Amino acid sequence: MNKQKLTFPQDFWWGSAWSAEQAEGRGETGKAETVWERWYEEQPYRFYKGIGSEITTDHIHHYKEDIQLMKQTGHNSFRVSISWARMFPDGGTGKVNPKAIAFYRDSFKEMNENGIKVFANLYHFDMPAKLQDIGGWESREVVDAYVKFADTCFKEFGDLVYHWFTFNEPLGPILGSYLEDFHYPNIVNFKRGAQAGFFTILSHAKAVEAFKKYNLSSKIGVILNLSPTFPRSQNPADLKAAEIADLFYTRSFLDPMVKGTFPEKLVTLLKDYDQMPTDYTVEDLACIAENTSQILGLNYYEPRRVKARLTAINQEGPFLPEWFFENYIMPGRRMNEYRGWEIYEKGIYDLCMDIKNNYGNIEAFISENGMGVANEENFMNESGQVIDTYRIEFIKDHLAYLWKAINDGCNIKGYHLWAFIDCWSWINSYKNRYGLVSLDLPTQKRTIKKSGEFYKKLSEENGFEYDKKIL
Repeated sequence: MNKQKLTFPQDFWWGSAWSAEQAEGRGETGKAETVWERWYEEQPYRFYKGIGSEITTDHIHHYKEDIQLMKQTGHNSFRVSISWARMFPDGGTGKVNPKAIAFYRDSFKEMNENGIKVFANLYHFDMPAKLQDIGGWESREVVDAYVKFADTCFKEFGDLVYHWFTFNEPLGPILGSYLEDFHYPNIVNFKRGAQAGFFTILSHAKAVEAFKKYNLSSKIGVILNLSPTFPRSQNPADLKAAEIADLFYTRSFLDPMVKGTFPEKLVTLLKDYDQMPTDYTVEDLACIAENTSQILGLNYYEPRRVKARLTAINQEGPFLPEWFFENYIMPGRRMNEYRGWEIYEKGIYDLCMDIKNNYGNIEAFISENGMGVANEENFMNESGQVIDTYRIEFIKDHLAYLWKAINDGCNIKGYHLWAFIDCWSWINSYKNRYGLVSLDLPTQKRTIKKSGEFYKKLSEENGFEYDKKIL
């Protein structure tokens, strides 16, 4: 096939993302203990090679160097998160930390001065441990503390931030903390998770409400991890299984945070199985209805494929979404064997079309997409540069379908890769590397990968040549 030039809209946001807990390091600015630091103290063996978040990419000491690396890899925008525990080092409430304000203002000014728009996310899994002690997202007191934190950030950084986001992947802590045992405090209890999920959604709405009073030129929204759900077949049993999986994993947060309403079928199902949250009021529902997202971040990594259950459920076991479906391994699927995820680039098109057709074509951007690969030193050349042609192909293939979605009318304004520099990745620590820039952890040396050079050219040309067929 002949090459074609795929050109993106003018002023497209080219950038990447990471989070405070995964990149900043502890530093000297003062920082409360987070749930990740506590979990590491209690069970360091749960973390790959016993590596915690004490240092990570040490961005707090390297931010000026890192911002120059952003420029060298074509960034015109970048998503950070603001550490709640650093802003309020007494554990999430009390007095704001002037050292934290100074760090973030300096960092955000530096980005702006270098032509990099600041996308600021307020919560990326990093609950202050003292707030987890009083219930975490199950507690109204924590909701109030979060709104205070959000309001403080709007006031202190509103002049420097291009767009705001209340949460990154709010489904993640619910799945990890209450269903699947990959987040602290490792509870397996769906009903408690439903309450935590409801208060997360309420926190989002209350933060949007607080944001509005500042009359900033920026917008505020949320970043959701969304995977299109595909049934194994058109058999009615498979279609029903896919619909229920989609309700749990996609519509549960997307509907209330964008439309202000909860999916009726999901509410009915949870009532039937006595899994509804118990603490909610008419006033809460009104707040959620009136304070929806103004912009939407879409994190896409892989599709979700399901089939009807073939085995019976143990009714004595904990209630889980998998009561209603089984995951389906499609024959012939293409895999990222390092991460265990299917590679299906057309899914990014399907996701964008869903937002266009069912969510008012809200202004949106791809807020995460990327490829984690282990042992990248195997792909280094003699000068120590990672020659990650596999990542370049992954980006191109997904961008081709994003280009198609935009040409088919989707209101997509940008693409952010996960991640900028190889960063610490929760219990996986540094097992898989995602960055445009490699990190040597002992020395903190940063080296731009081949993909980083590609990304700069991509940004400068606002597109790229592509020689594959787009289905």
